[in-house]
Amino acid sequence: MSKVRAVLVGCGGMANGWLNAESTKKRVVIVGLVDVRIEATKAKIARFGYENIVTGTNLDAVLRETKPEVVFDCTVPEAHCPTTLSALKHGCHVMGEKPMSDTMPNARRMAAAASKAGKTYAVMQNRRYLTGIRALRRFLDRGALGKLVAVHSEFMLGAHFGGFRDIMEHVLLLDMAIHSFDQARFVMRADAQSVYCHEWTPRHSWYKHGPSASAIFEMTDGLVYTYQGSWCAEGCPTTWQCSWRLIGEKGTILWNGDENFRCEIVAGNTGFVRPVKEKKVPLICAKSLSGGHNSGIAHFLDCIRKGAVPETDCTDNIKSLAMVHAAIKSAETGKKTLVKV
Repeated sequence: MSKVRAVLVGCGGMANGWLNAESTKKRVVIVGLVDVRIEATKAKIARFGYENIVTGTNLDAVLRETKPEVVFDCTVPEAHCPTTLSALKHGCHVMGEKPMSDTMPNARRMAAAASKAGKTYAVMQNRRYLTGIRALRRFLDRGALGKLVAVHSEFMLGAHFGGFRDIMEHVLLLDMAIHSFDQARFVMRADAQSVYCHEWTPRHSWYKHGPSASAIFEMTDGLVYTYQGSWCAEGCPTTWQCSWRLIGEKGTILWNGDENFRCEIVAGNTGFVRPVKEKKVPLICAKSLSGGHNSGIAHFLDCIRKGAVPETDCTDNIKSLAMVHAAIKSAETGKKTLVKV
């Protein structure tokens, strides 16, 4: 199968995960690099040893010159909409960094533009492609807990990025919580209907706005999902994938977000607290979908070659983004808010 010609936009640190992925190295020819800082494109050329690469600060100009099949969008959230619209206008498929967009109106414009162009636009939700979460969903789909009742996640890290995140509004909800919300939809096989969210900036915070938040989502099928998160919680960190408690009719799973599980299933019907027995969660999943960025990119490339729809196509991912923006609206108004796609 011939390699895919691609232009990557946004040559900051995030781009390294895309360019280092084996699926990119083996299946993609990077023909152009774009960034508002031309020196950033030169740094990527030096780091990855690219030759005969077109670079520039103007995406349209680079696309006209290189005529790629795909655009990889690694820009900051507010640039996702113009970048995607330009790429689609030039007849390119697009895979972009999360979150899909900085606003819901922009996300709707992007999804509509992809539909009109007849092109695929997918979002990088790399945590969907880790072994732990694929194994977890397989375990749940086999009915080990019965029907789910509630899911709770906790994200606690002291992350000192520097740069745009330090001054970004709603930094945790807009830039990071999308991962957790998308994970919740994935494992629960449910979508959010409403949310109540409280957001705050702790007194010791090195972020300007909103590094901590708590949210309660009402999901379809009567499920409830709760999120507790902070990017300025020093010490005793969770994994980047959150720590999780999934409660079902038959028992509970504790998951560290990586590959560590503890599952207890009810083993009797008498006693004030019913007896339980431990049950193993097998780390079994499709190898082609268990590798973060690498598998996300590979899945996207497979889909555009076969005419299939990626798991994180914009038509699905906008439902995860809607959770983010509904949570932000709830935090701003102090009221329960409907989640509207």
